[in-house]
Amino acid sequence: MVVKIVILAFIALETSNVLALYFFPGSKRANAVGVFSAWEKSKQYPEIHDFVKYLVNWVAGTKLIFLLLLGVIVFFGDLSIQKLSLIALAVATLTFYWRLFPLVRRMDRNGQIQPKNYSMILGGMIFILILLFTLAVLV
Repeated sequence: MVVKIVILAFIALETSNVLALYFFPGSKRANAVGVFSAWEKSKQYPEIHDFVKYLVNWVAGTKLIFLLLLGVIVFFGDLSIQKLSLIALAVATLTFYWRLFPLVRRMDRNGQIQPKNYSMILGGMIFILILLFTLAVLV
């Protein structure tokens, strides 16, 4: 039961992110891209802004695929499949620290993100998610 609750909570959390990316990409909430100063700057160059919007929508669409697959796992997978999905989520989420965290940290230090220290908050939230996935598998 704990595994299902963790997966469903993750689905709810990420659904807010998908909705923000699709409908309010400039928002500074729900992990949308409004925290990056480059979002507004890209609007000065329509070709670049279209490319940025394409990438934002691509990320949202990719997240949606994973969320729907997780929904199938929650409702139709047995406990072992659900636990394996949490292990997969933990490993995949760890990749944030490989490529994304160094980049977002550098942008944060260069004043390209508002609020300041957003990278540390994001890094901490992602660490908590990985910890939650891991603990749910072990329970």
